[in-house]
Amino acid sequence: MRPEYEKLVKDALAAKKRAYAPYSRFRVGAALLASNGKIYKGCNVEISTYALTICAERTAIFKAISEGDHHFKAIAVVSDDPGYTPPCGACRQVLMDLAGNIDFLMVNGKGKVKVLKMRELLPHAFGQKNLERTRKKSR
Repeated sequence: MRPEYEKLVKDALAAKKRAYAPYSRFRVGAALLASNGKIYKGCNVEISTYALTICAERTAIFKAISEGDHHFKAIAVVSDDPGYTPPCGACRQVLMDLAGNIDFLMVNGKGKVKVLKMRELLPHAFGQKNLERTRKKSR
């Protein structure tokens, strides 16, 4: 694994320690690597009404966007699950829209890493092209 990805995994593990998951006890950490080398960390934050909960991936990318970064290389996501934890549907769409076809590193509870491209996780993503086609038709 690339050295920058090893650091990304370590940062995601550190982020997981800050997860707030009193209801599910499913702690998740994420670390997003910007093209300029900066890493943005995020964790899941649960609310008693699960619909208002935010995932670690979205926490990390929203932090990056809010600080002015818009170009990314990869994101690492870790959990305590002995299997791999893929992103939920909302996170897949957010990552495709805001980060594009970056590497997605899934790290299981044993520290093993599986790398997929975002296109593999969301092969038929809705995006800006869909909106542009609709706008052209309505003119």
